[in-house]
Amino acid sequence: MGIKQKEENTNSGLHNTLAAGTTVKGNIITETDFRLDGIIEGDVNCSGKIVIGPKGKVTGNIISANAEILGEVEGTIRVSAKLVLKATAVIKGDIITQTLEIEPNARFNGVCKMSGEEKASK
Repeated sequence: MGIKQKEENTNSGLHNTLAAGTTVKGNIITETDFRLDGIIEGDVNCSGKIVIGPKGKVTGNIISANAEILGEVEGTIRVSAKLVLKATAVIKGDIITQTLEIEPNARFNGVCKMSGEEKASK
């Protein structure tokens, strides 16, 4: 199966992984850190940090505390703390965040709203 939950020495202790070659149609809600190397067609709500690997793709909205994106997202991204778009990231949609870091060659098409507030919500 493509979904793994394992103990690792991360900040929150638990870490979820969706492996490459796995596709999920539906929403995912997790209270722990989440790494995506597969494909999700639906929304992702993560209380911790979400990392979308270079082959990862989300067609839907993302809500998380922190995010690091190396893959593709088609939808709105709401991050309450820090969002990092790596060089291989492709974003088609709006971003709402407190802190944004974009590496050269990352592609972002949409509107960005930044707020100094604790919650990045409208």
